[in-house]
Amino acid sequence: METKTLLTDCPDAMGLISKITNICYKHQLNIVHNNEFVDHAHNQFFMRTELEGVFNDETFLFDLDRALPTGSHRRLISSTRKRIVIMVTKEAHCLGDILVKAFDGTLDVEIAAVVGNYDLLADLTEKFGIPFHHVSHEGLSREEHEKKMITAIKQYNPDYVVLAKYMRILTPDFVAQLPNQIINIHHSFLPAFIGAKPYQQAFERGVKIIGATAHFVTNDLDEGPIITQNVIHVDHNFSAADMARSGRDVEKSVLSKALGLVLDDRVFVYENRTVIL
Repeated sequence: METKTLLTDCPDAMGLISKITNICYKHQLNIVHNNEFVDHAHNQFFMRTELEGVFNDETFLFDLDRALPTGSHRRLISSTRKRIVIMVTKEAHCLGDILVKAFDGTLDVEIAAVVGNYDLLADLTEKFGIPFHHVSHEGLSREEHEKKMITAIKQYNPDYVVLAKYMRILTPDFVAQLPNQIINIHHSFLPAFIGAKPYQQAFERGVKIIGATAHFVTNDLDEGPIITQNVIHVDHNFSAADMARSGRDVEKSVLSKALGLVLDDRVFVYENRTVIL
């Protein structure tokens, strides 16, 4: 017996749930859990189905493709532990949170390595028995540095790359090598205050809430599909530095929550949005 997750998204049509579940029954696969959603504005259907049984992936997907409308996408995902590489610069709070949660099992993930453009977080990483790669950017063009970074990352063949406060903008060439596989934490409630120094921007604007946003990375700075967000309240007594200190707890909790959703195969990327089931 195996357990797998079927992710289906396609143009909406009558009887889709029945068609999909009947194929599962035909292949003697037990449905453990099922969720669906219809985006009526775009006439798009989404369904996440947890299955258990004896799988013949090729024949199952062949039958499914025959039943689904043109323009459908489906993935059958094995329930194996996923592998990530974490990219960092200097700040430890997001990295430390992921390391601890992977260690205690809160996040079911294999952290293959941590790669940083500074070596300040090497000791923290190695305390958990995880290799740290220092790939300095000093004296290199952005393209030269990223070539070294992608070489360090790809030797581990990760399912996802997590930017745990990695503070350099990635080039389109880098992003193209890992489409919808790079997860970033931005220290702002997007779409407000994109780019650098968002807490300073928030302070100058006199905001009453600050937040953080986890999103997939695209070529548009801080505008990729949003996975999850959260906020906390602040007031006129908070300086920009106070906001930054308070925001760290939000940043790490939002990033780990987003990572958990992605690892659990609950996230559909559709155009520049996500659907979470």
